[in-house]
Amino acid sequence: MIVYPHRELQVFSGNANPALANEIVQNLGMELGQATVSRFPDGELHVQIDENVRGHDVFVIQPTCHPVHEHLMELLIMIDALHRASAERITAVIPYYSYARQDRKTRPREPITAKLVANLLVQAGADRVLTMDLHAGQIQGFFDIPVDHLEAASILSNYFKDIDLSGVVVVSPDVGGTARARYFAGRLKKPIAIIDKYRASDTNVEIMHIVGSVNNKTAIIVDDMIDTAGSIIKGSQAVLNAGAKEIYVCATHPVFAGPAKERLEKYWKENLFKEVIVTNTIPIPEEKRLPFIKVLSVANLFAEAIKRIHNNMSISALFK
Repeated sequence: MIVYPHRELQVFSGNANPALANEIVQNLGMELGQATVSRFPDGELHVQIDENVRGHDVFVIQPTCHPVHEHLMELLIMIDALHRASAERITAVIPYYSYARQDRKTRPREPITAKLVANLLVQAGADRVLTMDLHAGQIQGFFDIPVDHLEAASILSNYFKDIDLSGVVVVSPDVGGTARARYFAGRLKKPIAIIDKYRASDTNVEIMHIVGSVNNKTAIIVDDMIDTAGSIIKGSQAVLNAGAKEIYVCATHPVFAGPAKERLEKYWKENLFKEVIVTNTIPIPEEKRLPFIKVLSVANLFAEAIKRIHNNMSISALFK
């Protein structure tokens, strides 16, 4: 355990991504706090915090990835247990925040589930949230507690700096991702292009046209997540049809749901793209670890953010 002058730091983990949690605490030079997650015969979750947290600064690492409801409930119950055990401050470290795509009403009688999840976290007892690459940045405003929002662009862009590609253009897969692509392109000092797409439904995307030049260039398509890979495939096809010589795909969150694995494997074999670069915010099951998928670690960035929050230092300084 690291002891600082003002209060003790403790880090706990749920079961969503223990490998990332262990890597984070290794970077902090400490061990994970002890907690037991068990089940009642009917499937209800039960959490027991197995060490003293009274007056401590506690961080709970838990992406709310598949199975979403189980991992979300586990996080809420862990926060409640820590709150009732008199932890001085509880920070929910959520590398991947599910329900972020439900951030507004697009049709009558729809919920705004991203706000609901924010309310649940606050009511459970979270004092602040640390997350990465929210699907919609305005979700930070759904919380009545501080939210620290990390960006994986620093890690992903460094990967492309190291392989030193020529004639690069950074491509946003939609208008909503323009700010992310612009920041990414700024780190590489490269131009950007934007795919103008129309989403007919949650699973059906139509490409309208491409804003900017990709002709005879190496395109890096930058997104926050790869879910079923439908948008990425159609976007890559549009960019290739517009004259790009090769394509790299990168995204922060490897959701890889439904037909994603089969789609990525099929179109990689057809030379649609050269590589898919993601981070380890979400664990990738062994059966989905394809040879062209490169996984970069966000553990050091999260460890540094935890250290800075604990010591009341600036988070934004990490990205200058």
